[in-house]
Amino acid sequence: MPPAKPGADQLAGRSPGRLMWIRFKRDRTGVVCAVIVLAYFVISLAAPLLTKLSGTNPYTLYGQDPTYADKPVLDEFGLPLGYLGGVSGDHWFGIEPQYGRDLYAMLLYGMRTSLFMALGITVLVMVTGVVIGLVGGYFGGRTDYWVGRVTDFFLSFPQQLFFIAFMPVVTSFFVDPREETPTYFRALAMLIVLWLLGWMGMARLVRSTVLSLREREFVEAARVSGASPWRIVRKEILPNVVTPILVQFTYTLPSTILSIAFLSFAGVGFVEPTPDWGRLFAAGAQYAEQDPAFMFFPGVALVIFVLSFNLLGDSVRDAFDPKSGR
Repeated sequence: MPPAKPGADQLAGRSPGRLMWIRFKRDRTGVVCAVIVLAYFVISLAAPLLTKLSGTNPYTLYGQDPTYADKPVLDEFGLPLGYLGGVSGDHWFGIEPQYGRDLYAMLLYGMRTSLFMALGITVLVMVTGVVIGLVGGYFGGRTDYWVGRVTDFFLSFPQQLFFIAFMPVVTSFFVDPREETPTYFRALAMLIVLWLLGWMGMARLVRSTVLSLREREFVEAARVSGASPWRIVRKEILPNVVTPILVQFTYTLPSTILSIAFLSFAGVGFVEPTPDWGRLFAAGAQYAEQDPAFMFFPGVALVIFVLSFNLLGDSVRDAFDPKSGR
């Protein structure tokens, strides 16, 4: 009897999830990207503590507040004093032209706003898309037909353009035109619109996967044995669509962050004085000629996060399905 291959006894009897975790830990790129992504969320959570360490906050106008008159940070033209946008021991990433707000604090709080807003939207989008895709794919027939028509209807709306037109209308209904729109209302409006117009891709992906699974032998065996549709979906089908769901999640979250940033950049998302990634880019576009360094740290932070999350998605996909290796 030939000897067993090295490691075969350790892998025998392991669950698919355990095997996926073992393969993922061997992927150095995936592990590094996972650490980077986790660090972003930890830093965002710890934003108040980290800004206390620097002695700054994202709301103080250091260039206009008389309290800080003994430490001027802007010249007579409203541009940062010093190099690289005013980087110094007091302002680690520099300051904002004209107002003198601390860019380090603005970036940390902007990441906090964008990341957790995008996380909530992405979870809602994933859950909605998975439920609708499972229902349409498993039951088929008229159910699948009407689910498909509803999906097509929502796909007909251009998401970002619709939001730009939608925000003033909703604001006029619920907010007095003489008053400033509350930040929580803007966040709620973005969440609802990006959720309602973002689940269709996930639903179609899950539906196509379920259509190919519902005729498989193990599903037929469960059906013949008298298992209820809910049990078949939960025990037989759902575990087999975990891979595309997780991979799609890793692509949807950075895409949602970019959508939120675009809306703030266009002036219909978060506005002054709420810190937000998109607002930083909108401000940077205004100061591009006078202070190009203002865009450096927010831009690098966003590129690193999006790239890391996309590479993490590839690593998760390869860990679940080794045959799809890059």
